Amino acid sequence: MLSRLKEKYWIVNAPTAIRKLISKCVVCRKLGSRVGEQKMANLPEDRLIPNEPLFNRVGVGYFGSFEVKIKRNHVKRYGVILTCLASRAVHLEAAASLDTDSYINAFRRFVARRGQVVKIRSDNGTNFVGAERELKRSISDWNVDQIHEAMLQRNFDWQFNPPTGSHHGGVWEKLITSVRNVMNSVIKEQILDDEGLHTLMCEIESILNSRPIPKNTDSHRDLEPPNIYF
Repeated sequence: MLSRLKEKYWIVNAPTAIRKLISKCVVCRKLGSRVGEQKMANLPEDRLIPNEPLFNRVGVGYFGSFEVKIKRNHVKRYGVILTCLASRAVHLEAAASLDTDSYINAFRRFVARRGQVVKIRSDNGTNFVGAERELKRSISDWNVDQIHEAMLQRNFDWQFNPPTGSHHGGVWEKLITSVRNVMNSVIKEQILDDEGLHTLMCEIESILNSRPIPKNTDSHRDLEPPNIYF
């Protein structure tokens, strides 16, 4: 525009006037605007705390459903993934349903095998909210009755993600994708029974926990990456 104007006229402060005119054009502003860049937030503190026991701080999520065969009937089962926020180790459980009692039983199996946790992160699902309330109520009842004093002192902090903030659970959602990839390559179109599903969960857990922690490279000078092996 400026070069065409100079062919016939010399306008004082023409570049400023042209920029002002173009800035009022919605189409020009839309096509000439800079591409938006998303700023990555800092990792939560739970992801960076070193020298803590394994599964001390965990994230939990549900995935599924899966059809299992019981005699002549087909029923639904669900997977429960619990991952250590620092080491990304995985613990898998099979849940019979999505209700609160089923999740509490899965969580009790996890604690019995992996030890008590300090902090839990989860989505804002109704089953998780119900489990948190019921566990708090149980702990308060235990304190009143003075039952198993040593166990009563072990408490944990349960933090829910925002209702519309699904990206806050990316730690376990990414691992759920890995679980599905292994599961799809193993069972394909087969329908398992309950025992087969529990066995498959344990085998997938072993596969994921044997993966290398850092990235593999082709350079012969790099050290061999250590595996998780839990």
